[in-house]
Amino acid sequence: MKITFMGAGSTVFARNVIGDCMCSEALRDSVFALYDIDGDRLEESRVILEAMRKAKGGYGKIECYLGAEQRKEALRGATFVINAIQVGLYDPCTIIDFEVPKKYGLRQTIGDTLGIGGIMRALRTIPVMKDFANDMEEVCPDAIFLNYTNPMAMLSGYMQRYTAIETVGLCHSVQVCSRVLLDSLDMSDKLDGRKELIAGINHMAWLLEIKDKNGVDLYPEIRKRALAKAVDPDYWDNVRLDYIRNFGYYCTESSEHNAEYNNFYIKSQYPELIERYNIPLDEYPRRCENQIAAWKEEYQQLLKEGVKDHERSHEYASYIMESIVTDTPYKIGGNVLNKGGLISNLPREACVEVPCLVDGRGVTPCYVGNLPVQCAAMNMTNINVQLLTIEAAHTLKKEHIYQAAMLDPHTSSELDIDTIKAMVDDLIVAHGDYLPKYH
Repeated sequence: MKITFMGAGSTVFARNVIGDCMCSEALRDSVFALYDIDGDRLEESRVILEAMRKAKGGYGKIECYLGAEQRKEALRGATFVINAIQVGLYDPCTIIDFEVPKKYGLRQTIGDTLGIGGIMRALRTIPVMKDFANDMEEVCPDAIFLNYTNPMAMLSGYMQRYTAIETVGLCHSVQVCSRVLLDSLDMSDKLDGRKELIAGINHMAWLLEIKDKNGVDLYPEIRKRALAKAVDPDYWDNVRLDYIRNFGYYCTESSEHNAEYNNFYIKSQYPELIERYNIPLDEYPRRCENQIAAWKEEYQQLLKEGVKDHERSHEYASYIMESIVTDTPYKIGGNVLNKGGLISNLPREACVEVPCLVDGRGVTPCYVGNLPVQCAAMNMTNINVQLLTIEAAHTLKKEHIYQAAMLDPHTSSELDIDTIKAMVDDLIVAHGDYLPKYH
């Protein structure tokens, strides 16, 4: 069996996912094909993973493929393809995503999922993923594409609608959602045996139901404690607690993410909200710089001291592959096309995050039904942007980029239409060859 990792220069993530595969008897004898366009980063990953493979008993084989000219061979015959690319990297593209909007008075926290940063990130990534899909349709048409790259709903949605490749988007925010909530509200004693239902869209899926091991609804106590906790400006998760207060439900992704998915919290005319909700502006660039520095230091340490044993992480990928190969049922929260109306009050062409059963037949999404109307309405403000961005990538019409930005909740709450268009034009110029030509 062959497992191909696209963007294997993301060494820390490749180490976790491929390392997880090496912990599975069903997967450890695979050929692990590492693909990247950066030779230095690819070599770092090879060194770490080869050492890990030997430490794990020497099972399997690692192959490296560098550059677009070797991409098709990296994919040839693959059973699973894992996607973790970042087109344009932190420097220059993420810097552009933050610095150009800042000139127009538009501030962001993460900028990788929605907002103008998420839009531009999708527009430079979709053409690359389209090339992946074209190659896969030729050399591994039955492979399952496991996408970890953000913006999750835009990229997975494009693949699901406009390519023939079976695609599921994966994000660990579903896995940690209720644990984080219960831990933060001093309700950790309710973790064991809890039952929950989470559905919506990536990074804004809703914890719709949560019951303890005896079937007791935990939401009344959660809402009570959330109201008491939300008055503390130093608390780190105030935006999501505010969601509970105003919309009745907690959502999957962190407050620094959700602060920019709406028109409520980052407002230049209300600067006091930044402190009140503890919103970390420019958080993603800080993280990137810290992670780059930390990895350089860690890599040198690994070269000196050797690779430590890897313990299997909670990331979905290896468990999905193992489940399919062994025909053992496993449940995930997956990002899939809303085909058949899995969430019946969201559009069929939207990419939604719902419970999915995994077994030998692959990934089978589960029907959820209607979301609470206010939760569906919040999701729609994001879905509008996602669908227009996908349309822009598919048609190469600049007007759809404008429209995506105009309908983005945060962007439109800060800037007028003419300013939004001017900002989009500046971003297109600044990204240069990282974007295709729009008309």
